[in-house]
Amino acid sequence: MAKPRNILFIMFDQLRWDYLGCYGHRTLKTPNIDRLAARGVRFDRAYIQSPICGSSRMSTYTGRYVHSHGASWNGIPLKVGEMTLGDHLRKLGMSCNLVGKTHMRADAEGMARLGLEPDSLIGARVAECGFDVFERDDGMLPEGPDGSYDPDGAREYNKYLRARGYESDNPWHDFANSGLDDAGNVLSGWFLKNAREAANIAEEDSETPYLTGRGMAFMEQATAPWCCHLSFIKPHWPYIVPEPYASMYGPDDVQAVIRSDGERQDTHPVLRAFMDTRVGEAFSRAEVREAVIPAYMGLIKQADDQMGRLFDWMERTGRMEDTLIVLTSDHGDFLGDHWMGEKTFFHDTSTRVPLIVYDPSPEADATRGTVCDALVESIDLAPTFVEVAGGEPPAHILEGESLVPILHGERTGTLRDYAICEYDYSGSPVAAKMRAPVRDAVMFCVIDRRYKLIHCEGGYRPLLFDLQEDPQELVDLGASAEHAGVIEDMYDKLFAWTRRPSQRTTRSEAQLMEMRQKSGRRGVVLGVYDENDVPLELTVRYRGRKAPDMKRGPKGG
Repeated sequence: MAKPRNILFIMFDQLRWDYLGCYGHRTLKTPNIDRLAARGVRFDRAYIQSPICGSSRMSTYTGRYVHSHGASWNGIPLKVGEMTLGDHLRKLGMSCNLVGKTHMRADAEGMARLGLEPDSLIGARVAECGFDVFERDDGMLPEGPDGSYDPDGAREYNKYLRARGYESDNPWHDFANSGLDDAGNVLSGWFLKNAREAANIAEEDSETPYLTGRGMAFMEQATAPWCCHLSFIKPHWPYIVPEPYASMYGPDDVQAVIRSDGERQDTHPVLRAFMDTRVGEAFSRAEVREAVIPAYMGLIKQADDQMGRLFDWMERTGRMEDTLIVLTSDHGDFLGDHWMGEKTFFHDTSTRVPLIVYDPSPEADATRGTVCDALVESIDLAPTFVEVAGGEPPAHILEGESLVPILHGERTGTLRDYAICEYDYSGSPVAAKMRAPVRDAVMFCVIDRRYKLIHCEGGYRPLLFDLQEDPQELVDLGASAEHAGVIEDMYDKLFAWTRRPSQRTTRSEAQLMEMRQKSGRRGVVLGVYDENDVPLELTVRYRGRKAPDMKRGPKGG
């Protein structure tokens, strides 16, 4: 094996950490992803930085917390000037390419202010989160009375489907994400009852095989060194999958729901608001879980089979020998746990993600097949990639830690003693329902080795979970007087995090240390009463100088 020249960065959308075989799922077997884990390091406590697609991904792509990059919800642009993976890697001679989803929204106003044309090279990169786009597919083309959620969604995929004979004005919906009844009626995947149906599409034409093929097509034409972000759309909703996966699992394969009646008694008002959303109420019903979760499992099984196809092809073509492979997710899915659906709160079902890293280099031989329980964050991937590309991660910009020392057995953990996750729900229907001011519709979560504290703006008490005694997070201790000291300690960690100088990105620590000495050697002499009070070399330009008497002006008045 050689040192990695390339990076394959695989991300699934809405894949729970505990829905893989190697993470302990009871009935869902994922031998191909497990095979990657057996050849690399499986991180058991990896946390995202925000429980929603867009802001989570922006943290991963920038290596910075949401509070730093500012793209705090879906549809909020990543502002012009934020450095991304592409900026860091291209300086080191590595290309940075996209196949699939980013959920990036371009800062059009910022680009116009700076005169960046979207069709220029730099403009295109700024508009695409720093990636050179091989194919972007955010995988969403829903349509409503006010138009489409994303007019560019599934654009190339729909062209592909039409070329294959799937005739429709929106084949993404009518075939890839819907079933069909005996009378030829489309059974939309948007309706959860239709999760029991098989998608009306040949399996090889569905979204996950399609994107796998596009990733392979990129690698075939690429010249090393490259980073490829192969970003899958599934198992994100709509929850529907083609055969044979539609029939693989049933209600008996569904794991027990993680919730208790006590969670709905004296519930924290912010948590209760998320429980009481339409999706939360839907997934609280057994019939919904029994319809959706088998389809969700089928989507994951299909993804695992496609990973087998991809890894086998990489083996045959020699690419496993020089490619670092990272497999992760942007967030999880409540699926009815804690009386919620979707992902927008801080329980581990949402914020804890799978993370598997395979490093082909000999230095990683000692850690193959191991499990690391260190506190890891998604922002750690950017500095890891920079180090793999041969660079020194700029710590004044990248807020995470490189995982290379762990991969190479030089350390067993990260240097942090807590992880941070944030959620700005000010633009969401929940905030409207709560009548929350924009300033108050923000939450922060700090997680250490034992506890998880959730702070909600708006004058609310915190939530607290003891992850050691209550790993399923069923008992909120935020009002417990016995835990006042723990709460104070967790707040100290949160406040320490808020005080970090995250916006000082134009000077490194080494440059600041150097600046301490520079001004005195460049003629700035402050607080010196007599020229002999300082070394001669610092004031030599001010000694022994002659000048005519000009007190009355150039002509003597």
